[in-house]
Amino acid sequence: MNPSISLTINGDRREIELDDPRVTLLDLLRERLHLTGAKKGCDRGQCGACTILVDGRRINSCLALAVSYDGAAITTIEGLADGDALHPVQQAFIDHDGFQCGFCTPGQIMSAVGLISEGQAGSDPERVREAMSGNICRCAAYKGITEAVLDAEAAMSGTKREKAA
Repeated sequence: MNPSISLTINGDRREIELDDPRVTLLDLLRERLHLTGAKKGCDRGQCGACTILVDGRRINSCLALAVSYDGAAITTIEGLADGDALHPVQQAFIDHDGFQCGFCTPGQIMSAVGLISEGQAGSDPERVREAMSGNICRCAAYKGITEAVLDAEAAMSGTKREKAA
């Protein structure tokens, strides 16, 4: 008998029978649920391309066994926008060219949303760079990413900010 889990994914409650109890959240999302925003980069938790939010906290979904998250609320990049209205972090990434090839962008955005909601962003560029260090961008769009995170944090908290050095 296959185990069954209940997940709330992007606001929708889902009952999912697992074919294999060893399936990761990343593979479940991509292969079974066709939510392909989270990417399989290194498959070892080192690049951050697979970052999603579980109960509001960012995790590397390639390292997370789906069966361990029964009852959890999961947010993927597909669940951030509200219809045509982008999430403030998504808009900030566009405004600051926080991406180049785009492969890492969903993971970068999800990590940024998580660190802002965790209260870790602040207004210090170095603090943001450190908090985002688990997300690698092979195109080196780090300046735009940092600016995007700082602007989104300021917009979401209702404060003004100075340009980062």
